[in-house]
Amino acid sequence: MNRVTAMKTNDPGCFGNVGLLVGGDSAEREISLDGGQAVLAALQRKQIVTELLDGSAALFEAINVGRIDRVFNLIHGPGGEDGAIQGALQLMNIPITGAGLLGSALSMDKVRSKWVWERQGINTPPFTLINKSAKLAEGFVDKWGLPLFVKPAGLGSSIGISKVAHLDDMAAAISLAREYSETVIVEPAVNGGEYFVGIIGDVVLPLIRIETPREFYDYTAKYESADTRYFCPCGLPEDAEKRIQALSLEAFHALDCSGWGRVDLILDEAGKTWFLEVNTTPGMTSHSLVPQAAAQAGIGFDELVWRILESSL
Repeated sequence: MNRVTAMKTNDPGCFGNVGLLVGGDSAEREISLDGGQAVLAALQRKQIVTELLDGSAALFEAINVGRIDRVFNLIHGPGGEDGAIQGALQLMNIPITGAGLLGSALSMDKVRSKWVWERQGINTPPFTLINKSAKLAEGFVDKWGLPLFVKPAGLGSSIGISKVAHLDDMAAAISLAREYSETVIVEPAVNGGEYFVGIIGDVVLPLIRIETPREFYDYTAKYESADTRYFCPCGLPEDAEKRIQALSLEAFHALDCSGWGRVDLILDEAGKTWFLEVNTTPGMTSHSLVPQAAAQAGIGFDELVWRILESSL
């Protein structure tokens, strides 16, 4: 696949009028609004002309009257990360930050992203789809055991995900996931450390390892709990971290992702990496992981925002 390295610039005027796209109507709306305020302040400190726009309707209205030259996308989930806005803006010749239509659509769909990884020989936990009668594939539990994770196929921020330790809880977990996606996947839990890898262009940031007293790194652990612990440096030997960084970039590119993003993975007790998903529009809140990793690499928040915007050039 062809890749274009983002242009570098020191001139805020070269971006023109930037539409900072936030909000939308997905379950991740509040996270987007929170991060949007931080990004807006950074863009303004960088003297970039910016208009905050809540949702695609407001964006298209601003484009139609000539107020917007490019888009800094910060909508998470459906309508922002699934390729819809990327395809529309491609037709309108309006540049946008982050992955394009294909990369956004593939990475948002956990089923198809895992199929691509499996075909490419990139480790990802085995999984099964829940059929319309809400039954597990025959023999899946016998083969993989408990606990299992039940997930909606097209959402982030751990919304709608359940860790199921008893089969009696499976029906409730499927019902919760179906509130957010018609397609529900089930995969075995992988024992190991949870790591997160931020990417800006082809620059891979230091790994972050997290620890939480909760069952897993769920919405509460990500955005509300004061008990979640973040480790950056992550504590791995240098050669092991570099190996995982290289594998993460490979997994990122396998889904045709570009611009910036975050790769989530488990490092099991044998040292094997298991890739879970790629987020093409990660959070930019005070709890978010990419800003933390960038800071460890010596990239301040304002500089991070500038580099993300450069991906649209």
